[in-house]
Amino acid sequence: MNAGARGGFGWIDIIRLGSVQASIGAIVMIGTSLLNRLMVVEYGLAAAIPAGLVAWHYAVQLSRPVWGQGSDRGRQRSPWILFGMALLGLGALIAVNVTIMTASDRPFAILIAILGFTMIGAGVGAAGTSLLALLATGVAPPRRAAAAAITWIMMVAGIVAAAGTAGALLDPFSPRRLALVATGLVAIALVVTALALFRIERRAFAATDHARGEAPDMRAALSEMLAEPQARRFTIFIFVSMLAYSMQDLILEPFAGLVFAMTPGQSTHLSGIQHGGVLVGMIVSGIGGSAFAGRLPVDLRGWTAIGCLGSALALVGLALAARAGIGWPLVPNVFVLGFFNGMFAVAAIGAMMGLAGQGERSREGVRMGVWGAAQAIAFGLGGLAGALGVDLSRRALGQDAAAFELIFSLEGGLFVAAAWLSLRMAGRNPTRMRIMES
Repeated sequence: MNAGARGGFGWIDIIRLGSVQASIGAIVMIGTSLLNRLMVVEYGLAAAIPAGLVAWHYAVQLSRPVWGQGSDRGRQRSPWILFGMALLGLGALIAVNVTIMTASDRPFAILIAILGFTMIGAGVGAAGTSLLALLATGVAPPRRAAAAAITWIMMVAGIVAAAGTAGALLDPFSPRRLALVATGLVAIALVVTALALFRIERRAFAATDHARGEAPDMRAALSEMLAEPQARRFTIFIFVSMLAYSMQDLILEPFAGLVFAMTPGQSTHLSGIQHGGVLVGMIVSGIGGSAFAGRLPVDLRGWTAIGCLGSALALVGLALAARAGIGWPLVPNVFVLGFFNGMFAVAAIGAMMGLAGQGERSREGVRMGVWGAAQAIAFGLGGLAGALGVDLSRRALGQDAAAFELIFSLEGGLFVAAAWLSLRMAGRNPTRMRIMES
């Protein structure tokens, strides 16, 4: 039976939900990017303070299974997404205002900042987990890879648009201008979310019995999920792959500066090249996983493994670049890394949507919550592990190039392990089977 006959989300609906993901990214950018720079440069705080607050917002996202369980119990997921967005927006505005307060009452402001970033983490968990669960429930199997690509591309676009707009409006900088710009961004994101979600579940599932049965309690839901070998392997895969994915975040630009003598502007441009590669990889994986589903001898697991192995090869290239130094084709190397990163990320998210619907009904939220929590832990640990690994290696080896070579090699090894895990996730691929049944 095709998706249209049995209800569910069409392409316009998927784009509408992608705008919600873009809104999440736009608000998160305020707390994790904009305020990070302002706290250190304009307000003279130690760099460890914003870094610690960002790490804390990832730690709070360990609550994702709780939010997923809540949305599993409800008749609709839209109210949970709206609640999470409101919590996220309020947390971002609190963080903005306490940043301004650090000029007069620093200890009290930092204490309240913890509350603000707690709300940011909880809001991301509630909105993001419920949104992914809604996509897993309503997107037909052949469309999942494309849906993942659309929503994540829109998230990146939301971050870029919000950062560019905020950057233009904040000059010349003043606390009042900061408060107004942040308030405007949050208000726009909330309005976009409300409009995108308006009656979307009611209309998309009008022809079906969308009311979900009574979900089990948290312990029963987790026990059921972890009893499935495929779900356990996928949880480990998410952690390992996202650990590898995030290790480069804090060391790529320092690598370009220390080993290739790039200026800050040149290293920032290099980071943009990487993100451009990510977008291209997402598009290729989304098209290959959906438009050609069933016509290519590669399923979502295959696209995931290709993305992981390609990322590993690109990191081997960076390790060789550390040894070769100036003269290595660094820009193409970084683009290739971004390309395969984007390919594996979209394929993994598409597979996640498929696996979330496996097992009993009314478990999508808990499953997405567990995988989201694994991703959050990996992101928090990955950035820290990469930065600390380079610092310790530089001291132990006495050479910048050798330190980066070691860390890039370890990161590549993690991607190889992730590729192996992705291919072991099932002997019978439910995503492919559902596509064939459709």
